[in-house]
Amino acid sequence: MEKIETVLVTGGTGFVGLQIVLQLLQKGYRVKTTLRSLKSKDSVIETLKANGITSVDNLSFVEAELTKDDNWAEAMKDCTYVLSVASPVFFDIPNDENEAMRPAIEGILRVLKFAKSAGIKRVVMTSSFGALGFSHTDKNTETTEADWTDPNLKGLSAYEKSKGLSERAAWDFIKKEGGNLEFATINPVAILGPSLSKHISGSFDILNHLLDGSMKVVPNIPLNIVDVRDVADLHIRAMTNPNANGQRFIASADGQISMPEIAQLLKNKFPEAAAKVSTKILPNWILNFASLFSAQAKAGSMLSKVNRNVSNAKARKLLGWTPIATIEQTILASLESISKYGIIK
Repeated sequence: MEKIETVLVTGGTGFVGLQIVLQLLQKGYRVKTTLRSLKSKDSVIETLKANGITSVDNLSFVEAELTKDDNWAEAMKDCTYVLSVASPVFFDIPNDENEAMRPAIEGILRVLKFAKSAGIKRVVMTSSFGALGFSHTDKNTETTEADWTDPNLKGLSAYEKSKGLSERAAWDFIKKEGGNLEFATINPVAILGPSLSKHISGSFDILNHLLDGSMKVVPNIPLNIVDVRDVADLHIRAMTNPNANGQRFIASADGQISMPEIAQLLKNKFPEAAAKVSTKILPNWILNFASLFSAQAKAGSMLSKVNRNVSNAKARKLLGWTPIATIEQTILASLESISKYGIIK
């Protein structure tokens, strides 16, 4: 690169955000990243150095939150691109769902408004497969980027609903007020793979609940999975490739895997860690009946109906993206991280 470009990555401590920062530094970019508190700065630097980054001269930090205007103008200054990765996470079911949605929607609009004012070339937003594919239940067809999840779908979590509504709000802003600002979204399926630190994605709960024995019977739910390294790579391709402007891209490894198949994989490959893993399968009719009484079962029932014939052809064709990891390789890399960081006792 003749002129080293600067990229702003929001949420530099996150599972995906940190992997993106790592890959950008490896490619020679200057990187700014936002943190909710600069107290996290040292741990980010330590983690990057532990994963092969010898110099952090091209890395800087800005304290900024999605809920406030403070420091966003400073964060965007001198940047060419913004990767909007940070998003509010719900650890519990919120009492007021609409109030819980607000930070996600206002957050992406805040990022886009400041990006437009700063003359940013392109923003790439981390959305979710949940914003795209959960209403598609016809298993004889393919799920593609043309699909959208109905935000009123029964069983849809507050987190997935917030991702969908915030993505819709972002596209609406681009259409009405975006001006010359370029925009693309990445819509990942369940993100697993090797973690750079103890900070993992919510998708690790799938493995954790199997490994700790809390899942006594395993619902026969099919899943799509993608490796975090592939998600980071796709963000960077969507950032620079002219074909990406105005597009959504599904991030998914090829194929699908069911929860019982994951349980069996754990038993076969990690027998010493999988002593508590159940291989009893919960029939779908029981799951559907339980969904009448339980929010958790309602979510499971909804997921069991989702079409998992998911196409990643668009990312392959337009961006030359090829996943480096299969579903099995991604799960095994996740297990190694769980073991390495002592995430399951």
